[in-house]
Amino acid sequence: MDAKPKFTERKYLLVLLFVTSLFLMWGISMTLGDVLNRHFQNVLHVSKARSAYVQFSIFGAYFVMGIPAGLFMKRFGYKNGVLLGLLLYSVGAFLFIPAADAESFTFFRVALFILACGMATLETVAHPFVASLGDQRTSDQRINFAQAFNGVGGIIGPIIGSSVIFAGEQDLVSVKHLYITIGAVIAVIAIAFAFVKVPALTDPHIVATDSYSAAEAPHPDKKLFHHKHFVFAVIAQLFNVAAQGGTWAFFINYGHEVMHFSDANASRFFALSMVMMMTGRFAGTFLMRFIAPYKLLAAFALANIVMCLIVAQGFGWVSFVALLFINFFFSIMFPTIFSLGLKNMGKQTQQASSFIVMGVVGGGLFPLLMGLVANHSVAHAYYLPIICYAVIFLFGFNYKRLNKSTVAA
Repeated sequence: MDAKPKFTERKYLLVLLFVTSLFLMWGISMTLGDVLNRHFQNVLHVSKARSAYVQFSIFGAYFVMGIPAGLFMKRFGYKNGVLLGLLLYSVGAFLFIPAADAESFTFFRVALFILACGMATLETVAHPFVASLGDQRTSDQRINFAQAFNGVGGIIGPIIGSSVIFAGEQDLVSVKHLYITIGAVIAVIAIAFAFVKVPALTDPHIVATDSYSAAEAPHPDKKLFHHKHFVFAVIAQLFNVAAQGGTWAFFINYGHEVMHFSDANASRFFALSMVMMMTGRFAGTFLMRFIAPYKLLAAFALANIVMCLIVAQGFGWVSFVALLFINFFFSIMFPTIFSLGLKNMGKQTQQASSFIVMGVVGGGLFPLLMGLVANHSVAHAYYLPIICYAVIFLFGFNYKRLNKSTVAA
């Protein structure tokens, strides 16, 4: 009987910890974007539908940067890919200075776009990078573990928003000072990572001969889009991030309009929802030791369909608790879809990663649709993510058939 594969190896620990810290940093920026969405409504007097262009700028960058980041990573390696992402991230943050001085919503969107190009580059690189730091059979666990710290960043973002951006200031000075700090921190991280030595890596997505029979082994010459599980993963990720973008973009509006919270209090509850997401990721990482990841994914998607139905009713605290639980069940979806999509892709792993990252553009498009509904009823806007979770459920439910190289579980 084969020994149980290790989570990782000692030689990879420092690199794994460093790359995991990147998940924390873009978690902060991602949820700060949702705080900015509401702040721009207040200060720059934009409508809910127009404020959703904040998410469009962020997630649109993922669509634009996905393939270039993958090509850069393939040509120059994981480490240089991380450094490029950190550089763009830092430049985008520093551009908040002239954007705030100009009080221009368009300028802010340009700054957010460049910052998000950095986030997209990091995300394109970090997922296969983390997956490569050990056995393929534990790659789902490693990616979910790293993504749990994305949840930690997601907690920190709204807390910063409530204590800095919403702290009684109805101007853009606090926004400018905050992003100066973020830009400086990212620059320091980039300098530190430049001195980190990355051990030689082997392709973790090449099937181990002791894990699969010859009949089950994937075909190395198969074209990229002939891998059904990969194609469905791109589609599932698009709808997954669409649901995330819409849910987060109007969370503070829901707290303000349905629960009658102040923006600062609603932002604190948003931070609590990130705690739910982080808890879900740690719980999911543990449960994947006993439940096949694709089965757990299908179960969590089904749970979120129920949560969205409850949220859309606007039943007060019952609906608001369901809104919090959306993040718990959402927790494992992004990393699990990503990892399942990359399974058994071999030399096509980096290219596949680029396309899955491009699916993140859904997070920029869906808030625009939800914003149109939210202009009339923010509660009813939460009917729309049900479509997304139905697609994710179908991906998880059919995964074993889509990827016939999957080990039976």
